[in-house]
Amino acid sequence: MTKIPVYFMPGLAANASIFERIILSETHFEKVFLEWEIPLENETLSEYAKRISQKIHHPNPVLIGVSFGGILVQEMARFVDVRKVIIISSVKSNLEFPRRMKLAKAIKAYRMFPTNWVSNFENWIKTIFGSKADRQIQLYQKFLSVRDKRYLDWAMREVILWDRVVADENIIHIHGDADAVFPIKYISNCITVKGGTHIMILSKYKWLNENLPRIILE
Repeated sequence: MTKIPVYFMPGLAANASIFERIILSETHFEKVFLEWEIPLENETLSEYAKRISQKIHHPNPVLIGVSFGGILVQEMARFVDVRKVIIISSVKSNLEFPRRMKLAKAIKAYRMFPTNWVSNFENWIKTIFGSKADRQIQLYQKFLSVRDKRYLDWAMREVILWDRVVADENIIHIHGDADAVFPIKYISNCITVKGGTHIMILSKYKWLNENLPRIILE
């Protein structure tokens, strides 16, 4: 039996370990994990997507992206013949952005975002969480490992300035009804997960493990 290749793209600043709880049958699927790379100087999101798509070495893969990774795999699908594109905790066009993101675009707030804090986020977290900081630091160190300021500045800009206004009707969108980053009230045509937050790739892994194989195959 030929296995279906499934490529996973993590969210902004995250690494592939966010998918560690996702289990797909090794009989039917081959999992491949993509990672963020530092963008080239003046590289557009489309150019970046084309470069990352060169890492796909299977015909007709399934692309799964989380949050900003969901935006990226939609752009990658322009350069690769795909079986399916599945996005989780993401958006299908900039019309699904919340108002604060639309305002950030209008006033160019992405230029003022202090991304340099990430390089020393342990101290930042200690200030916020106090005695409970150790657990938070462990989680951030494990899952949010892409700290390069060039990447973060680029990513914040490219998210806010994403210019897709017409959603691809073939995109499969899985979204939590408790997502605070991309609130469900702005999202249309999605598979809704009750109680799913923006990090449901971790917290709702049981739902995903139960339903992803069917979603991929049907």
